[in-house]
Amino acid sequence: MPSQFAVLPAVTALALAGAALAVGCGDDGGAANAGGRVPQAKVDRFDADAAYRSVRQQVALGPRPAGSAPSRTLARRLRRALPRGRLQPVGGGLRNVVGTLPGRDPSRTVIVAAHYDTKDIPGFLGANDGASGTAIVAQLARTIEPRELAPTVVFLMFDGEEAPAGTPDDQFERYGLRGSKAVASRYRGAEAMILLDFVGERGLRIPHEPYSDRDLWNRLRAAARRVGAARVFPAGSGSGVGILDDHVPFARQGVPSIDLIDFDFPCWHQLCDDLSTISPRSLDAVGETVYELLRTL
Repeated sequence: MPSQFAVLPAVTALALAGAALAVGCGDDGGAANAGGRVPQAKVDRFDADAAYRSVRQQVALGPRPAGSAPSRTLARRLRRALPRGRLQPVGGGLRNVVGTLPGRDPSRTVIVAAHYDTKDIPGFLGANDGASGTAIVAQLARTIEPRELAPTVVFLMFDGEEAPAGTPDDQFERYGLRGSKAVASRYRGAEAMILLDFVGERGLRIPHEPYSDRDLWNRLRAAARRVGAARVFPAGSGSGVGILDDHVPFARQGVPSIDLIDFDFPCWHQLCDDLSTISPRSLDAVGETVYELLRTL
């Protein structure tokens, strides 16, 4: 295992505060972190209201830990939402959800991914940590026209990103990332992997995650500038600490991979990660940026 992928205590703890966020879901209020307001995108191709409804519907299912009845219900809904949707068994009774949108060049593949399970904590709804990324990926799959794509896009919704209840932090790499670890080798020929994780909170700011491919990240930032969302993707690497997330198994297979994750989300694995944390404007900024990136790959 490459040493740069070792689990670091600062990654698993994240030192996140537990302050509750202001209630509301209209224009972004910048309450989640010190980043300030999220800019309004200057293009209108991605339906942020539809993505927000998806977050709300996921949260309405309640906690959705891997293997639970609500998680299975969500998997069936996602399968119907994705083009050519299908379930992908990954062992232990868990199932990824996969969709495929053919591009003009069938020899090329790009992956857009999120995880749909929530941490197994009683009452934890995972509006940002799980539902936001899943909602944007599903809405991108509905929105993009195949004629706009050169590569084929594979949409992957991972099950079992979270480690089972009671797993010590220092054992996350062994017991977490179950859906991505099970299938990464099948996609080793992909030319890019784009992971969406904490991408819906107010005041969204997503710096470069240190395990993420720098060239692909620069292309993402260029796409953000073109759609008017550059402020959401600032220069630099934030805390400078790598995040062990679902992009890492793909990076280990040689796939250029990036993780869109806000390091400073204060409700990580806390009950305040509910619908009040989510801003449609943040969903829109990420959706429009990834849409633009996919069009230009």
